[in-house]
Amino acid sequence: MKELLLFGAGKSATVLIDYLLATAATENWHLIIVDADLAAAQSKIGDSSFGQALSFDINNEAERSKLVQQADIVISLLPPALHFLVAKDCVMFSKNLLTASYVDDSIKSLNEEIENKNLLFLCEMGLDPGIDHMSAMKIIDEIHERAGFVTSFKSHCGGLVAPESDNNPWHYKISWNPKNIVLAGKSGAIFKLAGKKNVIPYDKVFENCTEVLVKDLPVLACYPNRDSIGYASLYGLENSSTFIRTTLRYASFCRGWDVVCHLGLTDTDDEKKIKGYKTISEWFHQKLHGIELRSMTWLEYLKIYIDEAWHTELTEQIDFLDLFEEKAIPPTATCSADILQSLLESRLVLNPDDKDMIVMLHEIEYTVNDQPSIINSFLVVKGEDNLRTAMAKTVGLPLGIAAKLILKNIIQVKGLRIPVVKEIYLPVLKELEAHDVVFHEHQKALS
Repeated sequence: MKELLLFGAGKSATVLIDYLLATAATENWHLIIVDADLAAAQSKIGDSSFGQALSFDINNEAERSKLVQQADIVISLLPPALHFLVAKDCVMFSKNLLTASYVDDSIKSLNEEIENKNLLFLCEMGLDPGIDHMSAMKIIDEIHERAGFVTSFKSHCGGLVAPESDNNPWHYKISWNPKNIVLAGKSGAIFKLAGKKNVIPYDKVFENCTEVLVKDLPVLACYPNRDSIGYASLYGLENSSTFIRTTLRYASFCRGWDVVCHLGLTDTDDEKKIKGYKTISEWFHQKLHGIELRSMTWLEYLKIYIDEAWHTELTEQIDFLDLFEEKAIPPTATCSADILQSLLESRLVLNPDDKDMIVMLHEIEYTVNDQPSIINSFLVVKGEDNLRTAMAKTVGLPLGIAAKLILKNIIQVKGLRIPVVKEIYLPVLKELEAHDVVFHEHQKALS
């Protein structure tokens, strides 16, 4: 009997657990789930006899390594900083590892040992990163096989609220890790546009976001995502004049979030400054005061910094987050980002019947036989409710499918990998289509 080990049973794990339990029942495998919240993990297993929930401190090396040693494959949905603990155990006990997170320096430091032990560490195997890599590489490889070359690559992806559940002025509800939402864009952005390298600092990331059109959806906006250029060589597109990866939101969210960043509400290094604040209102007004060396009201801020066309929209957004309320600051908050996160978690919540929506769009310009063309490939997935969300589906299914394919020896590649090779992306994309994760493509010749 194969033993599957999953660390983490949070927001993105629900559909993954459903898939793994169904696979375990078919294959007579067994799934162990480890999470800090034992009740939450157990609730996702339900009455299945093919799963078991456990809970212990992930820093407990003895408990952790015991489970890894017994597993046939390990999946980590822990916060990225904790993957390394699991990864070291996987190297020690020669176990393959899957994560949905970006490859960081700590994981890269294990590369030689991974190679020497002939292991597969498959990272970036979720939605973005994950499905974006696989769907883009399928198109790019097909172009290269026709002796063509890509001149412009733009890839956009976002977790949004579905239009039918969109009923707040931010036009957004949380379907994944709220800390990642608060800290989005913190590292700035690097991308190539029309042959020129662009480096965008954090305070400019959400400024004047570009509009993006996807069939049958409201107008969206995008902001550049981290270091795009680092992926150009992995995609074989070093010579492409444009290479950019972005995150999608509704346009009003980007306008509002630009103000949130400008005010310093996402600061992570102001622990000393917030210690004396007792209420949300006091914290917010002190942030307003800090912009200039004088007291400033919200109306004064709007008049000085914001186009008049957006005054009403922004005031509604600020009101909706209760930033003027005399509510106590959470006692666990250590910085402004923590305070803001607590507000988002209470105000931008997905209600039980709400649906989220995943949108992905690749805009790829290329030339084959001297004929320039463009292909637009897009994906829209809606969730069922606030548990089986589109986010959980598109993050979890690629991980689950890959785990099954590895255990059945269909995926046989080794090393520290992301899913940009055919041996991985072709079988995974094929099964994703069976779960209604389907891309629609439109091509046209350019003059």
